Amino acid sequence: MSQTTANNQEAMVPPNGGGNNIRPFGLKDKVGYLLGDFGNDFSFILVSAFLMVYYTDVFGVSAGAVGTLFLVARLWDAVTDVLWGRFIDSRKTTSMGKFRPWIFRMSFPLVISSVLLFTYIPGMGDGFYLAYAYVTYILWGMLYTTVNIPYGSMAAVISDDAVHRTQLSGWRTMGAMAANLFINALAPLIVFVDNELSANRMFMTAVVFSILALACFMGCVKLSRERIQNPDTKPGEGNSLGKTFKALLKNRPLISILLASLLFMMCMLLVGTINVYLFKDYFGSASTMSIFGVLQGAAVFLMMPTLKPLVGRFGKKEMAASGMLFAGTFYIVLYFIPNISLTMFLILNGIGLLGFALFNLIIWAFVTDAIDYQEYLTGEREDGTVYAVYSFARKVGQAFAGGLGGYALALIGYNEGASTQTEAVKDGIYAVATLVPGVIYIIVFLLVVFAYPLNKKRTNQLATDLAQKREEKLDNE
Repeated sequence: MSQTTANNQEAMVPPNGGGNNIRPFGLKDKVGYLLGDFGNDFSFILVSAFLMVYYTDVFGVSAGAVGTLFLVARLWDAVTDVLWGRFIDSRKTTSMGKFRPWIFRMSFPLVISSVLLFTYIPGMGDGFYLAYAYVTYILWGMLYTTVNIPYGSMAAVISDDAVHRTQLSGWRTMGAMAANLFINALAPLIVFVDNELSANRMFMTAVVFSILALACFMGCVKLSRERIQNPDTKPGEGNSLGKTFKALLKNRPLISILLASLLFMMCMLLVGTINVYLFKDYFGSASTMSIFGVLQGAAVFLMMPTLKPLVGRFGKKEMAASGMLFAGTFYIVLYFIPNISLTMFLILNGIGLLGFALFNLIIWAFVTDAIDYQEYLTGEREDGTVYAVYSFARKVGQAFAGGLGGYALALIGYNEGASTQTEAVKDGIYAVATLVPGVIYIIVFLLVVFAYPLNKKRTNQLATDLAQKREEKLDNE
């Protein structure tokens, strides 16, 4: 254990007040944290990949109307993220910690709402299906918030060691990619019959994945431990909402990573939405999505062993920026290759995904640094609030991604009732799936390089300064 970590743990109070009776950070924490995102993404990726096409092809809702629904729901979710994060920060720490109890409590209603999303009631009118979509999708988004905010906040209190946090970020991403393999690789083989989405198979898939998600959440609660926690503030103490948000506006690491994450999430969800139509309509093989899902997961697992040595030598900021430049370049190259074959598309896309995977493995470690920077500014731990603000930006990205996907399909003339799309529509789908993410990834690269301030040297200095502040605070109490 580093001296900085030791100092920080002495300055903090473990959730159960036991001091030395919490086991050291280790493999159980990594596996537990992986399972948390595994559970999240059994629901989240299923929704991201298939809900748009489910609404258009099963419910018969127009792509434009679905885009509006996604936009409205995600913007509302962004607001509830901040409210829930603030609520979590105001709760007392229990024997389980501050965040794990909420993962346990709220995972049950979340998985039920996931099933309701893909429940088809035949014989109803268009107005009913649109209303049902609004109610169930907004409900699902709110319940997802109640689990995801405490889960994301928990990373900052599992350990304050920079290496541990980078590892947690990587393991979290591996959890997401494992769920991605299950869903994008396996689900298309199940839910599509003769290249058409089956409502019954989609419902059964949602049921099975929801059960698996619940098991993962329970594993996360069981295996993870919260070690870093300030004593609970007394009534009237702590930061006011105004003081908190004034500090947030000065938190340059948070603001810059918010912007980068907004664009990154918007792009990731746009690609996830449009890829269904890309493989189904442009390449004429919806089941090929399974191969793409395998490539995404393989890229993450290939890059994971390089994460610790690369970040240790060059730094998080430096490697994340390199990943985005690499991915953006390959997507732009794909756009300019005319009449590309499916095989060549998958090969080049798979290479570009290595850069995407590197950034995705690192991104969550940026958030814990931003949480620490907020504590440096205010003197108080506000893990839930800061993570909720970060999640707010991601939800805004989701809102625009969902809306953009639907609007893009409507703009290029996608006909949800047609068995075959026109060549112009197919070309439009290909452009959205390649050129748009290429440009967005290059913009994210520029944001990380020129706006995010915590390079390797400054991150290490922040840890030292924060440890000193914690010691001074403890001495004054």
